[in-house]
Amino acid sequence: MVTVTRETTAKHAAEVLAEHGFTALPVVDEYDCLVGIVTEADLIRDRFPRDIRYAGLPEGRTEPGATVAAVMTVPATAMSAGADLAEVGRALLDGKIRAMPIVDGERVVGILTRGDFVRAFARADTAIAASVRQHLAVYGGPDRWTVEVRDGVCRIGDQYGNERDHHVAKVIAEGIPGVVAAEVNRQEDGAESREW
Repeated sequence: MVTVTRETTAKHAAEVLAEHGFTALPVVDEYDCLVGIVTEADLIRDRFPRDIRYAGLPEGRTEPGATVAAVMTVPATAMSAGADLAEVGRALLDGKIRAMPIVDGERVVGILTRGDFVRAFARADTAIAASVRQHLAVYGGPDRWTVEVRDGVCRIGDQYGNERDHHVAKVIAEGIPGVVAAEVNRQEDGAESREW
């Protein structure tokens, strides 16, 4: 987990963002507890002097902060490690923020970004199907389930008609990154997959 402290220079924080391709960094204290967040916008605010050749611009400008403490956003919005991903995604969109620190109590354990959601959505259907099959094999055996995925929609065929098992299979599938919806149906022996 990449974090910075209040004492980190703004320049170094910018270097870390650029090096890792991040949009924000959690700011932590000596106990790894979240105290704020520093974003790309925080770091570039007031960093570029105005061009004096253009008339009508204000002459004075605010000196940019030298440390993360001087530029970071406080308080930082965070969510718990047990939060539902859909809830995190909604918070990112509704709050018009690009990164959400994830905490266990007050300790930072990760960060989720809009880019993470886009990467999960962009995941190849074949990779999604393989993950679903792997997880379902643990639950009901490797030969019980058929799995097809198209555009993130997962269709699962089951040899048995147990509704409780179908519910569990749906929950398992919808927990796999890249699955946008899942349905489970009983598949008769020798039955071919339905058309999409």
